[in-house]
Amino acid sequence: MAQIKIYGLKPTLSEKREQLSHAIHEAIMPALEYPLEKKFHRFIGLERNDFIHPEDRSDQYILIEILMFTGRSQEAKKELVRQLFSNIESSAGITAQDVEITIIEMPRENWGIRGLPGDELALNYPVNV
Repeated sequence: MAQIKIYGLKPTLSEKREQLSHAIHEAIMPALEYPLEKKFHRFIGLERNDFIHPEDRSDQYILIEILMFTGRSQEAKKELVRQLFSNIESSAGITAQDVEITIIEMPRENWGIRGLPGDELALNYPVNV
């Protein structure tokens, strides 16, 4: 399981939503061996006065939080981060200077999905990649 939150200025996210969603999913699928149909993206558009950040970031500055099951290797997570930076720049035109990524891992038993604790859920994809 991986749920993605993308924070940024409302106009930026409105303009770039489809490109960002595509870029993110295209990075997640190979890096985490994630199925095509599993896409959980939430775009959280903020007003300028609610999004305080360093002056060396532009109006395209975005924060990406990835919440996922524990179990992925260090190499898989690094590959995901590399692919995200590359895909976001090529698909959405947002440079690495304007992208920050945080990966938050949680044990499966801390999730509830489709009426079950996450560690009792049958998955159609590997977690230990």
